[in-house]
Parts: sequence; structure tokens; C-alpha cells
Amino acid sequence: MALSNNNSKRALLSTGVLALAGLASTPLLAQDAQQIIRDRCLACHTESGTAEAPSFSRISEQRKTPEGWHMTLNRMIHLRNLQISTEEKRALVKYLADTQGLAPEETEGYRYLLEQDTNIVETGIEPGTAEMCARCHSGARFSLQRRTEQEWKYLVDFHMGQFPTTEFHSLARDRQWFDIARNDTAVKLAEQFPFETKAWSNWKAADKSDLMGRWRVTGFIPGKGEFDAWMSAAKTGEGKYDLDIEGTYADGSKLAGKGNATVYTGFEWRASLTIDGVKMRQVMAADKAGNNLEGRMFLAAEREIGGDLMAVRDQGAADIVAVQPSYLRSGVSTELTLVGQNLDGEINLGEGVAVEKVVSRSKDRITVIAKANGAEGMRSVSVGKADAELAVYSELARVEVQPANAVTRNGGADSAMAKVRANYRAVGYSAGADGEAGTDDDLRLGYMPAQWSIKPADEVAAHDKDDKFAGMINAAGIFTPGDAGPNPARKMSANNVGRLAVVASVKDGDTTVEGEGSMLVAVQDFVRRVLD
Repeated sequence: MALSNNNSKRALLSTGVLALAGLASTPLLAQDAQQIIRDRCLACHTESGTAEAPSFSRISEQRKTPEGWHMTLNRMIHLRNLQISTEEKRALVKYLADTQGLAPEETEGYRYLLEQDTNIVETGIEPGTAEMCARCHSGARFSLQRRTEQEWKYLVDFHMGQFPTTEFHSLARDRQWFDIARNDTAVKLAEQFPFETKAWSNWKAADKSDLMGRWRVTGFIPGKGEFDAWMSAAKTGEGKYDLDIEGTYADGSKLAGKGNATVYTGFEWRASLTIDGVKMRQVMAADKAGNNLEGRMFLAAEREIGGDLMAVRDQGAADIVAVQPSYLRSGVSTELTLVGQNLDGEINLGEGVAVEKVVSRSKDRITVIAKANGAEGMRSVSVGKADAELAVYSELARVEVQPANAVTRNGGADSAMAKVRANYRAVGYSAGADGEAGTDDDLRLGYMPAQWSIKPADEVAAHDKDDKFAGMINAAGIFTPGDAGPNPARKMSANNVGRLAVVASVKDGDTTVEGEGSMLVAVQDFVRRVLD
């Protein structure tokens, strides 16, 4: 099922996941955070345990991501009249995520939700929880929580009390919904996502790496393209860093910015930066050694508009972190850039790939003119002791549009709601050894430049002229939906919704290969959650 693409006034962003990014506050001890709970929460909750290891009812039986705890506090504020300052709220999110968070293994497979990559089609959800939970939430929403069995049952009770009409929704009203939810679904959730796990016990006991230092960063910003940069993280407190970033886009233009970051649970990186005057957010996860960060960066005002992000710590060793582009067409001289750090030594682009000319060279960036010959397949690229991979192909066989399915929402004009856009990229593949496109041995070449267009998704969309009214896509692959509200130019003054196919046309030599993605342009959604 596709994740919902919820939207609200951009002013509400301050209450969402974006507010977690780069929180700068005075470091508090665990005792301080516990005292905040005593001062602010014990009107409803109770305390037990010992002074050294206190336990708070309903709180101490759950584990969540930073965003999950942030949502809990937001709910307490808006629905239970919790009186808490911004600094106290920040301190509690940090404390709870650090002491009752999720281990790295427990977030694997669900990080797209934390990274705000909203146009994902989920698969593999257990049928019972898909029917009971994922008809309103994403599967990742409940998969990123850990509770005792009693707490999962309390969550069912909460839904019944807070949203009593739930029992009359589709897939609920024609069966004993409450009994199934409490006595079957809650038990399954407790088995699949238990409060106590070996992964969490091991992570709590593990030494956590300080993420201060110098990082080699590569990423993608829609409308600007791929970039590489150096990012320095200067420690300002426990899990707090000031950031400076300077780099270069693939077209040679420069980028620069500053910001700050907070690290939760020893590996959850959340950063807020202003890059060339534009506010951006980073959501990444550090590996257990603390030498690699991987995730996504997106616009602060539009979480839908973003791209992949990766950072490698500078430890003095040679490393190639990216090859741009990641492919060479056999027989064609192409400019190739090797992005890395401490790049000393001989350049070797692999069997049958010749360096025709070195355009520029430094210790962190080498640009050459290269030409490939020989068999199609992956090549091992090296500079001294640093290595990476490069795809060599003879003919582009197919193009995959990402995201394959997307939801956008109209807005603007007389609406108080901002438009929800989407950004697309094209991934190229060669046919592989069997010569047949679309089989398991297809060779992934990487992201390729494309010309973008839209067309009606089917006969009904063509009849309704959805491609004329629902929106437009620009040369960078960014789709902007139409205005909200009735449109007198449409049949029965319909809204500017529609079903579209998004077409990427990639030129490869004398041929052009096309790929298609699906686009649903929907009406505004007045509920925007931190995690959907």
C-alpha cells in the first residue's frame, strides 16, 4: 500500500519531525529529565521503582524513535493540556530516545518513514496488521515502536477511546473489531515488536561513537543535481554539533551552508542547515563504528522534495565515496569524476577502461576523460589503495522512474494549503548477459539525465484532460500540481485532481529509451503527522 502524503499549512512544520533537526539546548543529566517527568507528567502517570532506576507508568513500557517520542509529547500537549516548555520538551525527547529508543537493527527496513520519503509502496506487511493497522497508518509507523503486550493492548484501548468511530470503518464494522484488535492483533504486535530484545540490550551496552569531525558528503538536491562536499561537525554538547558544509555540484557551481545537528540513541542523526539561503533537513543513521552516515536530505518547507545523502568520516585513509556518473557507455569518451578523500596514487578505471585525459586532480576530487571497451559489466576503479565500482554498458535497455508511484496534492490559489510536490529521477539498466530487459541479471547503471513529460494514465484521465489541469513537470523532474478548488474550465467544475503517467526519456546514442511512473494528484489533506 502507498503511504499517505499528508499536508498542512507550512506553519505546522514546526511541530513535526523537522523540529527535531538540530535542536540546540543546554545538556541535561538523566536526573534532570526524570525530574521534568515528575514535574510535568505525574498528574496522570505514576512513579515506581527506585531513585536510581525510576519507572513511570505507560512511559517506561515503550520504546520509540525520536520522532515517535516527539509525537507522544505533541499529543499530550494538544489533547491532555500538558504544560511544558520548549527546552523541557527537547530534553525529554533526547532523554527518552537515548534511554528508550530503537537499536539500529530495529529500524532497518523502515527508515524511509524517518527520512520522510513518503512515496513508497510498502510490501511484506503481515496480513492481520495490514487490515487492522495499515489501512490508516503506514506499516512503518507501528513497526518503529516497541511495547509490552499490555502496552499494545492499551494502544487499542486508546484508539477506541480517542477515535470511537474506528469500529465502524471499513474492515471493522462487519466483525468483532475490538475483540480481534485487543486479543489477536495486540498479541501479534507484542510478538513481532517486543519491548525487550537482544538487539536493544546489546546496543544499550555498546560504546557509542562521537560523530564530531570532518565528513566527506555526497548527495542530491532536486533542481540542483548531485553534489559532493566537506562537512565539519564541531561538538557543542552531548550529542550536539555545529555544522559547516562547503562543496560543488556536478555542474561545477558551488554550495555552502551552516547548521547544527543532534544525535539521538547514539546513531540517529538529525540536522538543520541553511544551504545557499535554503533551509534543509538531514535524517541519517550512523553505522555502529560511527564512520559512515546514510539517509536523506530534504527541504525544510517540503519534506517531499529531497534526495539520498551519504557521509564518510575522514580518518586519513584513502577512500572513493562516489563515481559521477556511475556508468560509461562502451566506445564513448565521457567525463568522469571520482569523489573521495586522500586520493593519492595511480588512477586505474578497470579492465578495458582507459584514462584519455586528466582534466583536474586534487586529494578529494579527480576529473578525467575516460573511454571504455570490452565486455559489459562492473569494473573495479582504484586510486592508489582506494577503490570503487563503475558500470560499463553497450546499450541502454530500460529506464525505471523513481518513485514508481507518487501522491501529490493540489493547493495554493485561494486555498490556505500549500501544494505538495514530488521530484522524480530516472535509473538506467542494460539487459545483462541474457540480453533480455526486465530480468534478474539486468545491470543497474545508476541515475541518468532525462527529459520529463506527463500524459493521462488511462482513457478516463484522457477524457477528463487530467494532463492539462492536474499539474506540470519541469526539466528537473519536479512535478507541481494544479491549484485547489473548483475549476470552471473542467466538467462540472471539478477540482484539479487527476491520474497521470510521468514519462522519463533518456537519450542513449542515437536512440531514446522511455520509462513511466504513476502519479495521483489528490486534494488537500488537512492532517500532517510527524510520522504517517
